[in-house]
Amino acid sequence: MAHQMMEPLIMRDMTGAMVPALATEWAPSADDPEVWSFKLREGVTFHDGSEFDSSDVVFSYNRAMTEDSDYKELLASVKEVRANGKYGFEIVTNGPNPIMASNLTNLFIMDEDWAKANNAVKVQDVEGGEETFAARNVNGTGPYKLVSREPDTKTVLTINENYWGKDEFPMEVTDIIFTPIQNAATRVAALLSGEVDFIQDVPVQDLGRVSSTDGLKVITAPQNRVVFFGMNQGDADLTTDDVEGKNPLADKRVRQAMNMAINRDAIKQVVMRGQSQPAGVAMPPFVNGWTAELDAVPANDLDAARALMADAGYGDGFTIQLNCPNNRYINDEAICQAAVGMMAQIGITVRLDARPKAQHFPLINKLETDFYMLGWGVPTYDSEYIFNFLMHTKGEKYGSWNGTRFSDADLDAKIESLASETDLAKRNETIGEIWAVVQEEILYLPIHHQVLNWGMAGKVNTIVAPDDAAKFKYFTLN
Repeated sequence: MAHQMMEPLIMRDMTGAMVPALATEWAPSADDPEVWSFKLREGVTFHDGSEFDSSDVVFSYNRAMTEDSDYKELLASVKEVRANGKYGFEIVTNGPNPIMASNLTNLFIMDEDWAKANNAVKVQDVEGGEETFAARNVNGTGPYKLVSREPDTKTVLTINENYWGKDEFPMEVTDIIFTPIQNAATRVAALLSGEVDFIQDVPVQDLGRVSSTDGLKVITAPQNRVVFFGMNQGDADLTTDDVEGKNPLADKRVRQAMNMAINRDAIKQVVMRGQSQPAGVAMPPFVNGWTAELDAVPANDLDAARALMADAGYGDGFTIQLNCPNNRYINDEAICQAAVGMMAQIGITVRLDARPKAQHFPLINKLETDFYMLGWGVPTYDSEYIFNFLMHTKGEKYGSWNGTRFSDADLDAKIESLASETDLAKRNETIGEIWAVVQEEILYLPIHHQVLNWGMAGKVNTIVAPDDAAKFKYFTLN
């Protein structure tokens, strides 16, 4: 939804390619390899008519680097952001950063004056339950303007008649009524009845029904997202297990046994109806660093897994809680239910706690879960993004989604070095070294790469974007 109303400097189109948005040109400075220079688009206005210029970019990027921001890892290598004239902007990095531009495709630009006038300078603390004016109101530069916002009920947008790209994009969709429908059957029924024209994530059990209905169609493509389980392997003792005085997940043999207990092919065939790609690594195939060898799926060997459990001193098993979202990923709760049965086969009794995403994700951020589901898309298409958020020691600038409590100073140093390594061969070698440690330590339990299924009325024409972001300015209508 944000992509309809707001814009970054650089965006990804419906194919995943990087294209100009509020910046028209960008490159490392010819004079200083630690400076990225941007030429900003002139003549752009925000929805309230105020002018866009470099001061808004400086404000937005400084805001994105604050502690409560979910984007701070993307700018972890940034030393300074500064204006270079009214329509010039520069990013100064700690060492040359060869992929800085790739980190910017989801960093939206806010109107500095609007944010200050509405007490929205500070990023809201979502995990702490805070809500600011910017949570329900938007003043962007994007192709659509906010008309009304009723969270969990309806959000209405209308075309921005003053949009800078009105003559560059089809812009055939003039009004958008976004209706959240949590129940899958109800969502499909809304499409079948014509109540809605487009739905993301058609339930796998309804793909045939939708695609065979006159006037409707389903289009499918792999998604740039992997779904996995995380485990608290760092704490001395767990709060949600029945083992006193120690942490069974800290033993690599237990993590290895759990990895072997997951029958990914069964999840694909039974839960996902064939609509998934079993994964052996917490990285989508689109990403720089991915190899078929890393993504090799572990054998589902229950005898070997039970032997590892016994060798670790847990032959009689243990009990633990699994936290799972029930409205974020395709069949998320059903996948977790399947995993409960699979873990039981090696003696691990799992209590499933499935909650809406708004209640689930803070558990990970606040380190209040020992065993949890998470999915990860990679907008930069580079491993560094994954490492910064999921593998680096959790701290002020890195590791905000690392709920594993894993910490390795040597690995942290290698991760941080990626932001300033300009020798791409050497950089890729370091990426391989980091993944080798992650896989050896069994930091996460990968489940699968998601497959996207978009359902729509026959009059709607688009392709499936690998980031699952439907940017309606590209859509055409029959």
